[in-house]
Amino acid sequence: MGNIRVVHYLNQFFAGIGGEEKADHRPEVREAVVGPGMAIKAGFKGQADIVATVICGDSYFGENTEEAKAEILELIKKYEPDLFIAGPAFNAGRYGFACGEVADMVQKELNIPAITGMYIENPGAEMFKKSVYIISTKNSAAGMRDAVGKMVPLALKLINGEEIGSPEKEGYIERGLRKNYFADKRGSERAVDMIIKKLKGEEYKTEYPMPAFDRVPPNPAIKNMSEATIALVTSGGIVPKGNPDHIESSSASKYGKYDISEFDNLTDITHETAHGGYDPVYANLDPDRVLPVDVLRDLEKEGKIGKLHRYFYTTVGNGTAVASAKAFAEEFGKELKADGVDAVILTST
Repeated sequence: MGNIRVVHYLNQFFAGIGGEEKADHRPEVREAVVGPGMAIKAGFKGQADIVATVICGDSYFGENTEEAKAEILELIKKYEPDLFIAGPAFNAGRYGFACGEVADMVQKELNIPAITGMYIENPGAEMFKKSVYIISTKNSAAGMRDAVGKMVPLALKLINGEEIGSPEKEGYIERGLRKNYFADKRGSERAVDMIIKKLKGEEYKTEYPMPAFDRVPPNPAIKNMSEATIALVTSGGIVPKGNPDHIESSSASKYGKYDISEFDNLTDITHETAHGGYDPVYANLDPDRVLPVDVLRDLEKEGKIGKLHRYFYTTVGNGTAVASAKAFAEEFGKELKADGVDAVILTST
């Protein structure tokens, strides 16, 4: 067999086309090694050639997923690749979604191995880890060398039909799949060994890790609501008409801060939702259904609350990475405290 023919997928940023302002870039193909493809090619040490690089903007893919997939599949097909590599996407949510979608499609439609790479908290990792081998990467492109160092050996094993080892051994994200094997000790003995190590404070590794949930203790109740300043925050995507800050419909990379001091209620003329994860019809007809400005103005007039804070904060929870959501809240949480806000009503969809 000659050199392995590889098609590589990149978004507009890693292809060097531009950032968010170029995220609507339509699918294109270049018969060249582009951006991270240089590191991937070097990693193969002459065993593989990147015969084409397919590029698509993250927003275009997210907003036209089925059309984009069809276009991209046709671009890939004509190069008759032996292997498909997407990304790595690191912690870029929309990029991760695209890498997972395209890699999954290529495996099913072209019956060739596909591989990608993502940070564990990338929403694309959770969506596609069962169907696609996803190398676990660091959360930024600073981890490119490490990512490629894991992607290439696993890709070679896949294409050569070799047995794939455990996630720890190969460096891919745990797929949630169980595999039977014969252990040297039965389960009860292994469990006792673990608990003895735990009691002694020694290092041990569970065979069934449990998810870790972040718990935040509630603040004390507000003593006098009639003097309290209440702010609205939403992950339901309510924005001024036209979405001036271009908050993404999924996997949001930003949030918006908007003045509602002149509004007693929100209408389909003034506001809309940017959210792509639910039917927007009813939210667009009456944005108060998601961001209840009208009700809080009534409470304000009745003296039930002191006042409604003049700014609301908004983003899209659809596919947004937990790390991104935490970062947003840490940032605007400081502003809310500095502005003397006593409580926040957080609405979803």
